[in-house]
Amino acid sequence: MNKLKEFFRYLISPRKRSCTASFGLVIILYLVMSVLIRTGNVSSLIKGLLIPLCSYIVAALALNLTVGILGDLSLGQAGFMSVGAFTGAVVSASMQQTTDSQILILIVSILVGTLTAAFFGALVGIPVLKLEGDYLAIVTLAFGQIVKTLISNLYVGIDPNGLQFSFVEDRTHLASGGKMIINGPSGLSGNTRMSTFTVGFVLILITLLVIYHLLESRYGRAIMATRDNKVVALTVGINTSKYKLITFVISAALTGAAGVLYAMNFSSITPAKFDFNLSIFILIYVVLGGLGNMTGTIVSTIVLMLLPELLRELNDYRMIIYALILIAIMLITNNRSLRSLYEKLFRRKEKKNVQSTDL
Repeated sequence: MNKLKEFFRYLISPRKRSCTASFGLVIILYLVMSVLIRTGNVSSLIKGLLIPLCSYIVAALALNLTVGILGDLSLGQAGFMSVGAFTGAVVSASMQQTTDSQILILIVSILVGTLTAAFFGALVGIPVLKLEGDYLAIVTLAFGQIVKTLISNLYVGIDPNGLQFSFVEDRTHLASGGKMIINGPSGLSGNTRMSTFTVGFVLILITLLVIYHLLESRYGRAIMATRDNKVVALTVGINTSKYKLITFVISAALTGAAGVLYAMNFSSITPAKFDFNLSIFILIYVVLGGLGNMTGTIVSTIVLMLLPELLRELNDYRMIIYALILIAIMLITNNRSLRSLYEKLFRRKEKKNVQSTDL
């Protein structure tokens, strides 16, 4: 019994409170949704949103690592998602020639998409992270647009002889039984849908595990020191460029995994889906959830993604209501008096919990 009390105290301690809240929220929501799906109490609309929702949560958490923890504004999430999505689709189509195990294909596709996005993250991060503020945001935004343009001009096909690539124009000559994987501006076509809600749930848990493990390590302390005061961090011997690059690469890798999960949920998808607006939406999820607040990011992503669909019956008024709700959330979350009231209530509850465990 004493060990159970000590474990409970450990979970609600200030150091672990945020981690416990994030994991607890995700697990509870997954169990509730699983029960509702099995009992047939979830509409087909909500079912169709579950996997994209999981991918957006992962992408938002990854961006919060860069924006909230590192303190650098990046608008390249759409580009990294695109890299992961189309890389995963090519790997998936290639593996379907040799194996029928969809879970194996999906896992390998996610791993390859993650590594490819990490590579591009390092490729972009080495020169770009010397910039700060608006300049960094502009360059990462340009990266996303460049990736979208390149994929819009890419043609990839597969036949019994292997993969065939072409750029700008379709010069592939596929043998009988071959098919196009990426068809220029038309994007993916004939993609086999493999993503599941359970895989999305596991990917969110892995993302949270990576982020919280990083934050509690010496790397995390160095990253936050770099964010708080770069000059002081340099004077105590912290290689700020190194830790900024590590954070940026991890964020890009996790975003690439989100892209694979998203792409493998659709039979067809175009490069235009991963445009500037997607990066802005993900940034909104992070800002409204709270910079550096992973639990808040999860909640804001769920609310802001489901809200337009729940308001769809209002037709022309739904986007007006959606905008008003966004403004209200921004005003409430930035209200000092409301925030201090919440902190006082939370501290009282924490004292009561500690006293109850001591009895």
